[in-house]
Amino acid sequence: MLCKTHEKGNISFFLLVFTSVTAHAAQPPRKSGSSGQKRQSARKTVRQSNSKKTGNAQFSDKTRQKQNAEAEQKKLRQQLTTLKKEISQTEKAKGKVADEIAQSEKAITTTEHSLSELGKQKSITESRLTRLSSEQDQLLATIARQQNQLAQIMQEQYIAGSENRMKLLFSGDNPNRINRELQYMNYFSAAYADLIDTLQNNLQAIRTKRIQTDQARQELEKIVTKTNRQKNLLEKEKARHAVLLAQLSEKLDSQKKKAEKLAQDEKRLGNLVDRLNQAIEAQRKAAEKREAERRLAAKNARKQAKQSKQTRKSRPVSRDDTETVTETPYRPDTASAFGRMRGKLKMPVAGTITARYGMKRADGPSWKGIFIRTAPGAAVHAVAGGRVVFADFLRGFGNLIIVDHGSQYMTIYGNAQSLAKRTGDNVSAGDTIASAGNSGENTETGLYFEIRHNGRAYNPLDWIR
Repeated sequence: MLCKTHEKGNISFFLLVFTSVTAHAAQPPRKSGSSGQKRQSARKTVRQSNSKKTGNAQFSDKTRQKQNAEAEQKKLRQQLTTLKKEISQTEKAKGKVADEIAQSEKAITTTEHSLSELGKQKSITESRLTRLSSEQDQLLATIARQQNQLAQIMQEQYIAGSENRMKLLFSGDNPNRINRELQYMNYFSAAYADLIDTLQNNLQAIRTKRIQTDQARQELEKIVTKTNRQKNLLEKEKARHAVLLAQLSEKLDSQKKKAEKLAQDEKRLGNLVDRLNQAIEAQRKAAEKREAERRLAAKNARKQAKQSKQTRKSRPVSRDDTETVTETPYRPDTASAFGRMRGKLKMPVAGTITARYGMKRADGPSWKGIFIRTAPGAAVHAVAGGRVVFADFLRGFGNLIIVDHGSQYMTIYGNAQSLAKRTGDNVSAGDTIASAGNSGENTETGLYFEIRHNGRAYNPLDWIR
């Protein structure tokens, strides 16, 4: 069963309307009373009229409150939807900035690693340069000492060497010894010459290495300067992203708090709308009950007035098996939207009408609506827009759905196989609200259809084109 919360109230309302209309036709006329009774009846009618005006005013006030609350609720929902979109955009922006920060941190880490490696290379190069400089200084000192020694030797050799050679040549000594001495002198001179060449080559190699080391150091310094500059830029970018991330986080927190507040406001307003709906429904039922009582009192008063003119007692009228429904006169209603659609409505379901308004039932009272025979499961459509006020199983009518069209107009769809709408749903003309079946006490498959205004049943065929 659908919508159990409203079941008792809706069933009571429908039974009250149904039984009150049925009881009017079966009510036996009372014996005419005195003029005092007439005055009492008139005062009662006035009180009921005043009560009706008061009830209508309260109903109108509640309706306005409901409309204002629903408008405010719609506004809050729109604000909440917009805010949720903004939160989603802020979260995306925050995620993007967080990714950029992560990339910056990764680049900074890579740069720091490169700087560390460059620092190690620089230290190695500087150590090598220092070592080469020390070796160069030592070699220079050795070369200078050796140069001095060679200079003295060469000078002495030059001065003494020529004389010795001359002496050896003219000494008349053994030629073999003279040749051997001269050969030794040549070896000595060649050895010193080779030593000088080696020292000069070593000195040139040290100078070349020093130049290369200086160039390497200068290149390293350029790389380190460039890398430090890049690191500073990355640090600044990281700091800027961190500030932006903090701002986005603060904005996101603020938006979430605002969204939570709007959700609470919307919930409270929704509860208010629900309470107003309940109050409006209760007032509507009370107004319909008062209207039914007023009409019943007016009908009884007319019967009493008619009987007072008779010269003899009239026999009480009782219900019998030939009871029929006399069609209620309908006053044209152009003030309401539903009233203006009289004679323009479409059939709620395609089929054949097998029972008409006012016809005698074989096993009970006359029809207050029509029965349309159709195939099982055929789509049943709302004849006009409105709000579902009852959607449940009702004994004797099967699966029943009642649509309130405003201005006290209602359409009733019974005998359905299944219901497609629930109590509280809004429907438009042509919407599928049920499927035809035989869930009621009727043996035929089809749809039972009624139109009521102020609780009174009217011939649906006068409304259908």
